[in-house]
Amino acid sequence: MENISNNSGYCSDSNMGSREDRTPPNFTSYRTKRSRETNICSEFDDFKNEMKLMIQSLFSAQANELQKIASSQKEIQSSNVNIENSLAFLTVQNEEFKNKICLLENKIKEDSQYISILEERVEDLQRSSKKNNFEIKNVPIKLKETKDELIDMVMFLSQNIGYQFEKKDITDIYRVRGKGEKNRSTPIVVETSSTLIKTSFLKKCKEFNLKNKSKLRAKHLGFRTEEEVPVFISEQLTAKGSRLYFLARDLSKSKTYKFCWTAFGKVYVRKDENSPIVNITSEAQVHKLL
Repeated sequence: MENISNNSGYCSDSNMGSREDRTPPNFTSYRTKRSRETNICSEFDDFKNEMKLMIQSLFSAQANELQKIASSQKEIQSSNVNIENSLAFLTVQNEEFKNKICLLENKIKEDSQYISILEERVEDLQRSSKKNNFEIKNVPIKLKETKDELIDMVMFLSQNIGYQFEKKDITDIYRVRGKGEKNRSTPIVVETSSTLIKTSFLKKCKEFNLKNKSKLRAKHLGFRTEEEVPVFISEQLTAKGSRLYFLARDLSKSKTYKFCWTAFGKVYVRKDENSPIVNITSEAQVHKLL
């Protein structure tokens, strides 16, 4: 009985041992490790693929950006070239304009000088045309005044100042037309036959004013009304001469210059008896002397 049990026990142990021998050691754990390695490799491959795709995408994006930058750079370079060309063109054009402006300025100077010469010639011609004339200013106006009446005034005046004046010495006489009020007194222009007659007549008028405090008045021209109206006699000046004489008198009023007078249509000033005589030829000269 014991043997049987021992044998049976033995058989049991040997069976177990044989089972164990038939089963590979750690079989289950070996299969699990291989699966994990496979998963890791797969994940690594996926990661590598993702990285490759990411890097490829990044390089592709960078390539596109670089291409865009290169294209933009070309456009900028082209634009810079155009700007440089434009600047070069504008520089050349600017130089041309400068030269043209310089030529125009020189031309204007030449034209201004020529105009001044022409104006002076015109002034000389006008002065020459008036060299025999004198004016009587502030003479009251008569109703329906005639040339004969004007001549009679001059003849009456010549008797009062002691100058032998004849009608034939008067080539023309007229009163300047007024622009404003009809009753406003305007100068009477007397054209004589020679400069000598005009100069002698003006000299006598000046002497009369120096000798008489009341000076020349309307009564000395034969007026029976408004007899005490003062009258002024001077040589006829051009428009420019009249303007210069008006301005030159401001010099004497300001006491800068003691004397101011006209002779042969020209205007003169003088500081005192010992100073040189200055011929006034322009308004700018008067302003400079003030």
